[in-house]
Amino acid sequence: MDVTLLPGERVDDLERNNFKIIQNPARFCFGMDAVLLSGFALVREEERVVDLGTGNGIIPILLAAKTTGKHFTGIEIQPENVDMARRSVALNDIGDRVDIREGDIKTASADLGKAMFDVVTSNPPYMLGEHGLVNPDSAKAIARHEILCTLDDVVREASLLLKPQGRFYLVHRPFRLAEIFSRLAEYRLEPKRMKMVHPFIDKEPNMVLIEAVRGGKPRLTVEAPLIVYKEQGVYTDEIYDVYGY
Repeated sequence: MDVTLLPGERVDDLERNNFKIIQNPARFCFGMDAVLLSGFALVREEERVVDLGTGNGIIPILLAAKTTGKHFTGIEIQPENVDMARRSVALNDIGDRVDIREGDIKTASADLGKAMFDVVTSNPPYMLGEHGLVNPDSAKAIARHEILCTLDDVVREASLLLKPQGRFYLVHRPFRLAEIFSRLAEYRLEPKRMKMVHPFIDKEPNMVLIEAVRGGKPRLTVEAPLIVYKEQGVYTDEIYDVYGY
């Protein structure tokens, strides 16, 4: 299906099921964190998924390509990103499985209904408040910094949206792990799997992938770490084999 591109936008091939995505480098382009989260998340047949802070829709679109999930909803607060994501859904002709909604993460459960989803995913802003911000109103700043929502907002709403025993998948930064586990415990989301992501084998991790279960029993599996690059610009075999890039 042909869609209209706005100034500054481009169409990128996702290398999955011939799916494509519209991006605008001046506003939002997905990163490795979204790709890794879509590979880490388990979505089973007939399950319903909601992605909190979906940006240009990358995670619902990738999950629609990779899994047999029944339906995927993306929540995004920035109208321009919502429009871009909806056009990507139309471009891939997957409107029967993917729905992009303009909305606030802080009220997601009130807007969509409590205990309505089997899976919640989120690649939220990592940075606290206005630390290091040049322009707090810019689209990129909102995507990277906790300006319009906090970690507490994301975890609270994930818990409310999930059915009992539903699964929450989060990608975040290791330096906030203590806070992440504290928030998960507060909202009865039990960590079950964790994987550290290292840019290179000799570098400290710069991302962490977490699966938590609403009302789950205590038992955490720490999976083998994921190394992204063999050398500068060359992905490891695991990135190619497991994540398709």
